[in-house]
Amino acid sequence: MPSELFVQKPRQLIHIPYEEAPLKPDEIRAQALLSGISHGTELSGYRGTTAFLTKEFDRDLRLLRPKKDVSEQPTKLGYEWVGRVTEVGSDVTTHKVGDLVHMPLNHRDTQTFSIHSRGWYGSPAPLPEGFSPDQGIFLALAGVALQSIHDAHVKVGDRIAIFGMGAIGLLAVQLAKLNGASWVDAVDLIPRRRELAARFGADQTYDPSAVEVSYEIKSSTPERGADVAIELSGSYAALNEAIRTVRKGGTVVAASYYQGGASALHLGEEFHHNRVTLLCSMGSWDNMHRDAPMWDRARIHRTIIQLLLSGVLRTDDMITHRIPFERASEAYALIDEHPEEVVKVVLSY
Repeated sequence: MPSELFVQKPRQLIHIPYEEAPLKPDEIRAQALLSGISHGTELSGYRGTTAFLTKEFDRDLRLLRPKKDVSEQPTKLGYEWVGRVTEVGSDVTTHKVGDLVHMPLNHRDTQTFSIHSRGWYGSPAPLPEGFSPDQGIFLALAGVALQSIHDAHVKVGDRIAIFGMGAIGLLAVQLAKLNGASWVDAVDLIPRRRELAARFGADQTYDPSAVEVSYEIKSSTPERGADVAIELSGSYAALNEAIRTVRKGGTVVAASYYQGGASALHLGEEFHHNRVTLLCSMGSWDNMHRDAPMWDRARIHRTIIQLLLSGVLRTDDMITHRIPFERASEAYALIDEHPEEVVKVVLSY
C-alpha cells in the first residue's frame, strides 16, 4: 500500500499508508521518482522549531496569530516532488502516461491532481522532453534563487556577496553571473560547498570561521564593500555579517527561513550607520513579485525550466545522497546531525 511521510513529533517521522480513490475525469495520477528535502524550511518542521506549530497565518491581516487549537496531529513534510504520469482521466488532454511532472507537494508515493488546480506556478503542466528527474528536483529551489537575484536588482558590474552555499546558494552564484555581476564572493563554513561554488563561477570563496568576511571584502574594494549581499544560510550571524559586508547604502536580500530570536543581529551597528537596505525575498503566501505584473511565480518557473534544460544553469554534483523513501528518517537525521556531509539530499522511490 502506498504511504506518505509525516512528522509525529520533533525528530520522529512516520509513514502513514493511504488508499487511492478512483480517478475523476479531470484528474491525473503520477508515481513518485524523487522528492527533495528542504534543508531549511522542512528541517524546522522536523526539529520542531517552526512557528507554525503554535501559530497560523491570517492571510487577510497578514499576521501570524496563536492557533486556537494546538493539536498533536502529525504534519506533512515536503514541497519538491517529481514523478511520472501513470493514469489520466477521460477529460484530460494536457498530459499523457509517461509524462514527467513536478509538483510542489509532500513526500508521498503517488500524487493525484486536477488539470484545473492552480498551485505555486499556475496550472500543472508536464515537463519538456529531455528534462531529467534530477533537474526537476531543483525547480522550487532555483525559483527561490532567481527570486532573490531579482529582488537584489543585480546590475552589470555589481559585486555580489552570497552567504550560504547550499543548493539555493550555488544556484544563486550562477544566476548572479548570468545577470551581469562582475564579481561574486561565496561564503560558507563547509569546504565541499566552497569548492562547488568556485566551480560554478564564484570569483572568491571565504570560510567565515577563518576570516572576517566583511573586512576582507571591504578592504579589497574601492567602493568599500559589496553592492549587494544575499543571505541564504538561515543564520542570523550570517545575516549580520552580510549587513556588515555591503557598502554604504548597499542592499541585503534575506532569502532564508529564519528561526527563533535574533541575538546575533545587531541593527544598531553597520545597518544603522551605513543606511543599509534590507529586503525580504519571499514568493509564497500570495506575495507578488516586486516587478509584477510582468513577473510572477509562473514566469519564474518557466524561466528556470528553460535555463536548466539548456544547461546554462547547472546542478551537477549537488545531489550528494539518494536515500530510499522508506528510510526517510535516516535522510533527515543525516541533514540534521551532519550538515558538513551534504549539499542536497533526495528521497528515491
